[in-house]
Amino acid sequence: MIMSDEPVYIESALCPVPIRDRGYVILGHGSGGKLSHDLINGLFLPPFDNPTLRAGDDAGVVRPFPCGRLAVSTDSHVVWPLFFPGGDIGRLAICGTVNDVAMMGATPLYLTAGFILEEGLELGLLEKVVESMQSAAAEAGVQIIAGDTKVVEKGKADGLYISTSGVGVVEEGVAIGGALARPGDVVILSGPIGDHGIAVLAARNELGFETDILSDIAPLNHLVKVMLESSDEIHVLRDPTRGGVASTLNEIARQSQVGIMLDEAAIPVRPAVKAACEMLGFDPLYIANEGRLLAIVGQDDADQVLEAMRGVRYGEESVIIGEVQAEYKGRVLLRTAFGSTRIVDVLVGEMLPRIC
Repeated sequence: MIMSDEPVYIESALCPVPIRDRGYVILGHGSGGKLSHDLINGLFLPPFDNPTLRAGDDAGVVRPFPCGRLAVSTDSHVVWPLFFPGGDIGRLAICGTVNDVAMMGATPLYLTAGFILEEGLELGLLEKVVESMQSAAAEAGVQIIAGDTKVVEKGKADGLYISTSGVGVVEEGVAIGGALARPGDVVILSGPIGDHGIAVLAARNELGFETDILSDIAPLNHLVKVMLESSDEIHVLRDPTRGGVASTLNEIARQSQVGIMLDEAAIPVRPAVKAACEMLGFDPLYIANEGRLLAIVGQDDADQVLEAMRGVRYGEESVIIGEVQAEYKGRVLLRTAFGSTRIVDVLVGEMLPRIC
């Protein structure tokens, strides 16, 4: 018996052991040779399997798109730890890109995924990430049709980075964008804020106390579909990820050259999240979310959109949190619980690094 603290790499083509049980990522997995093919065929292809990916070509060729415009998005995902309460980097990668496409009012259809693997990453852990990605893709109703893997030396990638791109179709008549908010519009939020950022912080054991907060990571495209079916007066959709609700609304205010007034009492924050923020000196408005959306809707249709949102998964806790104004162009203001008003500016710096 070999007694060693060093990982054991099994590279034999005759070895019947599943690739997930063969130890760790090694530089050879990025060589483009047999080890690369073993990794792709043994770990990535089975969960992601579809005819386009199975063809094994340099690009995925898909059926002609339905009539309409294309929405295309790309994103890179770095988070530590790779697994945290309520999610992991794999689910984050899929949901993040699906949501970016959906926020344009598009129906997401296809994704690509690129993996930067660090030498020494456990193959069993990588398999769990891939399985989580496929589960999220199935929930969203999208296919992963192309991908790539690269391996870097130990200490160069913090375990695993994932880059994804997404493509979706925007139906005729749908016009959604950050520059389309109008005075009189209503601001709707799909649920409590700050869950994701605080869940990641808790996974790092940096809170100083135990909590059962779970990340809110979710694909929101089905929620968006129901919203669009309920009204043609949805002007802006945005998921408040990095920088939180505050930074996202500032972007919209500047794009549309309007003012946005928020009602502090109407913004939902779970007690545990509020307690963590108060202890650490954070403002929940700036904490990242990965399963929430902001919608700016014509005033006359706000109630029916809200009702539609509350009737489907991931929208049950939707609330109206503010309104769009002609005054204070490019600014976001908050009407506090004390009756005063304060400016809510863009986040400067980073409160919680590496959480999206």
